[in-house]
Amino acid sequence: MNDLSSESPNTPANRSSKLSMDRLSGWRKIKDTLTNYTITTGGMGVLIAILLIFFYLFYEIVPLFMPADIEQRHQFELSAAQTPSDTLFMTMEEQAEVAMKVTDKGLVTFFNTADGKVIESKQMPLSGRVTAFALNSEYDPLFGLANSDGQVLLAKPEYKTTYPNDKRLITPSMSFPNGEESFKLSDSAIDVMAVRDGEEALVIVASSGGQLIGRRWTREEDMLSEEIEIVEETLSLPQTGMDIDKLLIGTDQRWLYIINKAGDYHVVNLESGVVATSGHMIKKGNVTQARFLLGGISLLVATDQGEVSQWFMVRNGSAPYLQKVQAFKQTDAPIDHLLIEHRRKGFVTVDQNQMMDVFHSTAQRHLLNERISEKGIKKIALSPRASAFLVEHEDGEFSFWKMKNKHPETSVYALWNEVWYESYPEPDYIWQSSSSSTDFEPKYSFTPLAFGTLKAAFYAMLIATPLAICGAIYTAYFMAPGLRRKVKPLIELMEALPTVIIGFLAGLWLAPFVEMNLPGVFAIFLVMPIAVLLFGFLWSQLPTRIRLFVPDGWHAVLLIPVVLLVGWGCIAVSGTVEVWMFNGDMRAWVTHDLGIPFDQRNALVVGIAMGFAVIPTIFSIAEDAIFSVPKSLSYGSLALGATPWQTLMGVIMPTASPGIFSALMIGMGRAVGETMIVLMATGNTPIMDANIFEGMRTLAANLAVEIGETEVDSTHYRVLFLAAFVLFMFTFVINTMAEMVRHRLRKKYGSL
Repeated sequence: MNDLSSESPNTPANRSSKLSMDRLSGWRKIKDTLTNYTITTGGMGVLIAILLIFFYLFYEIVPLFMPADIEQRHQFELSAAQTPSDTLFMTMEEQAEVAMKVTDKGLVTFFNTADGKVIESKQMPLSGRVTAFALNSEYDPLFGLANSDGQVLLAKPEYKTTYPNDKRLITPSMSFPNGEESFKLSDSAIDVMAVRDGEEALVIVASSGGQLIGRRWTREEDMLSEEIEIVEETLSLPQTGMDIDKLLIGTDQRWLYIINKAGDYHVVNLESGVVATSGHMIKKGNVTQARFLLGGISLLVATDQGEVSQWFMVRNGSAPYLQKVQAFKQTDAPIDHLLIEHRRKGFVTVDQNQMMDVFHSTAQRHLLNERISEKGIKKIALSPRASAFLVEHEDGEFSFWKMKNKHPETSVYALWNEVWYESYPEPDYIWQSSSSSTDFEPKYSFTPLAFGTLKAAFYAMLIATPLAICGAIYTAYFMAPGLRRKVKPLIELMEALPTVIIGFLAGLWLAPFVEMNLPGVFAIFLVMPIAVLLFGFLWSQLPTRIRLFVPDGWHAVLLIPVVLLVGWGCIAVSGTVEVWMFNGDMRAWVTHDLGIPFDQRNALVVGIAMGFAVIPTIFSIAEDAIFSVPKSLSYGSLALGATPWQTLMGVIMPTASPGIFSALMIGMGRAVGETMIVLMATGNTPIMDANIFEGMRTLAANLAVEIGETEVDSTHYRVLFLAAFVLFMFTFVINTMAEMVRHRLRKKYGSL
C-alpha cells in the first residue's frame, strides 16, 4: 500500500525545491565570500593607513637627528697680490658669495668665495699697525680697530643686492658709523679691546698697559626736535692688577668680562664700576679663545686642553655670579679657532690638528668631527646661515666649504631632560618654541607636554570612570528593560556633542562658575555620594507596601530629584560656607594660606568637562559588555543560592572584565588625544605641576596651537611632528598593552 503522506524525491515539486535551495545556498556562499573579502580588505586598509601614518611621521622627524655634513667646493688664491700680514677678521655676507678679510695693516679686502676674485680693497683710515681688534657680534658685524697711538676706528661692512639681467649682483662697501676719522681712547698703545653697540648706547672698553679704559656714548632723542644727541661719558672701571688677554661686553652692556690666559676672570658691573664676581675658569692649561654665543649671554671659553665650557651669569639671592653650565670636549689638542653661529646657539671649533667639530649648546649635541686641512689654518669664517665656511690656510690659499646642518637644536637629552637655559636660575623642563627676539634660545622639552597630557587624562578618568562604570553596571544588570531602552540611547547621544562646544562652555561658563562657587563644587563631590547612600538607606526602611509602588528596575528615577536638590543646595550655600570657613574668598585662602597657586582655567575644570565627554564612550562599551554576559550564568548563580550582588561581583563582572577594561582603555585614549577641551578650558601653559588648581598644556593641544604658525620644514615644524609621533606611539603602546591584558582576562574568565 502506498504511503500517501510522503512524496517521491523525484517529483517535479521536490526537484524545483531542491534547485531553489541550491541557488539560495550558492547566493549565500557568494555573499559570505564577498563579505569576508570586504571585511578583510577594510581591515588591511586600516592597518596600511596606520603604517602610512607611522612612516610619514617617521620621515618628517628623521632629519632632526641627522649629523652635520661638509663638502669642499672651491679652492683658490686671491687674484690681487696681498702684502704679507696677519688676518684679524674674516666674514661672509648672507649668501656666502662675497667674503671680507681685515688685516693687521688695516687693509680690508672684499672677494668672491667661488674664485677668489678681488672685488674691492680699501685701506682703513687708521695710521700705523693695528694692535687690537674687537667685533660687536656675529649678527651685527660692527668692528673696531685700535693702533699703537691709542686711536680707535669703528667700521661696518654693508652689502647691496641688485639683479641686473635677472642675475644677482652683490656690491660690498664699508660704512663708518662714527665717521671716517678715528678718535683717541688712550694715550698709549691699546692691547685688548671690546666693543658693544646697542639701540641706546655704544660702549668701548680697552686695556692699555694693563689699565682699563672705558667710554660710553649714549644716544638721547630730543622730544621736540626728534634729533639724536650723543652724550659721551667716561666709565669708572676698577684696576684688577692681572694680565688681560680677553675683554667681552654682554649684550645688555651691563657686564664686562675680563679673562687672562691662566683662566682667571673678573666680571665688572659697568653701571656701578665694581667687580661683581671673580674666580678661576679652568683646572689646567690655558685659555685660547673666548667668545659670546648668539645673544651675548653665554660665554664660551676654549682651552689648550681641547675643552670648551659654557658660562653665564646667575643670580643667587642678591649676589650674581658666573656659573659654569656645561662643557664640550672631543679632543685633547689645543683649540685654535672658535666660531659662533650667527642665528643659532651653535658653535664650531678647530683644533691644532685641523679637526673641525660642530656643536649645539642647548641640545648638548656633537654634530661633526672631520679634518678640513692637511696644513696650518690662519683664519676661518662661518656664513650667517651656517651653510658654508671659508678657510684661509697658512700658505695663503683659501678653501670654500658647504655645510649641511639644518636641525641641530634637538636631541633626546634636550627633549626629555632638564636643561640649564640662559638667564634661568637652575636647570628646568621648559617648552618655549618661539619668541620675538632674534637671539632667542628655543626650548623644546617634551616633558611638560607629556606631563600635561597625563595630568589631563588622569583628572578626566578620575571623574568619568566611577560614574561611567557604575552607571553601566546598574543599567545593564539592575535597570528595567523599558527604562534601559530610554537611558542608554540618551547617554550615547552625549557622545555626538562636538568637543569644541564642550570646550567653549567649559572655558567661558564652567571655569568662572567653578571659581565663583568653589566651596559648593567641592561640597557636591563630598555630599552627593553621602546623600545617595542616605536616600537608599531611608528608602529601604520604608514599609514594603510603599516600596512596592515603584517597580523593580525603576528606582534610579527616584534619585533624579535627590541629585538635583543636593546640587542646587550645595551651590546655594556656597557663599555662606565661603564666608564662614574661608573669610569670604576660598581662592585667596588656597593661594595664601595653603600656598597653592590658583588659575581659573585649571585641571578641575578640564576634569569635569573632559569627564563629561569621556563618560559616554566608557559607559556604552562597558554596558554592552555587562549586558552581553549570558543570562544562564546569572540564573545558575542565583539558583545556587547566591544573592544578586554576589552574582554580580563573582560571575557577571569577571566575565565582562575584558570588555570593561577595553572601555577604560578606549576612554583613556580619548582623554589623551583630546584637543579642543584642553585647549579652551585650561591656561594652556606648559608647566609641570600636579596641582588640581593649575592648568597644563597637552601634546595634542600644543599641536593645535602651534602647527599653523610654524615655518614649513623648520626645526620647530619637525619637532611638532615628533610630538605627534610621540603621541602616536604612546597610544599604540597603551592599546597594545591593553589588548594583552584583555586577552589574558578573556582567557582566564572565558570558561565561566
